[in-house]
Amino acid sequence: MKQLLLATLIAAGASLPAQAATVSKTYSYFTITGRTLDEIESQLMSRGPEVKSTGGRHPGATQMEFTTRIGYSEGKGGCSIVSAQVSVKAKVILPRWRQTGKTDADVKLIWETLSSDIKRHEESHVVIAKNHARELEQALQGISRQKTCAIAAAKAKATSDKILYRHDRAQEQFDRIEGINFESRIIRLLRYRIERLDAAKSRG
Repeated sequence: MKQLLLATLIAAGASLPAQAATVSKTYSYFTITGRTLDEIESQLMSRGPEVKSTGGRHPGATQMEFTTRIGYSEGKGGCSIVSAQVSVKAKVILPRWRQTGKTDADVKLIWETLSSDIKRHEESHVVIAKNHARELEQALQGISRQKTCAIAAAKAKATSDKILYRHDRAQEQFDRIEGINFESRIIRLLRYRIERLDAAKSRG
């Protein structure tokens, strides 16, 4: 998970309008081929994005960049944080299957279920990041007046380090839980899709 923390020191007396934490998303895709589930799985593992935290390739990935801008106001009474804005840039990387010939209907169904779950998983990583960005923004805004702006900046950095550390642990915990529940989740989703298809056929 890539992280970048930038703090901007605003001159004495300056202020910025309060804003909620924001998230921007972009999407990119890698193409896989294959006609069987084994071939598709092999392609996902060989062509998927490489994640530095695990040292391996994955069926999907989300790269995060946190940016924090802090405004300080220094006067005779000390230094206060007058504004704090946290933004997250998320780059979501997903697979795109290009069929090369006739493929069994059950393979198509499983692929649709799997690709939908991969997208949901990566979007969940973005939600986790947004929640922690909001938490960080509120925590920075809640830092009390300090004797100097240098002390205020040090407290802001310590607060950021602590919350971003919790963010990383939350992302890792989410991956662990998802990995444990992967098989049962896919089976449940497949059953749901099959039931919907059967219901549509009966209505037709």
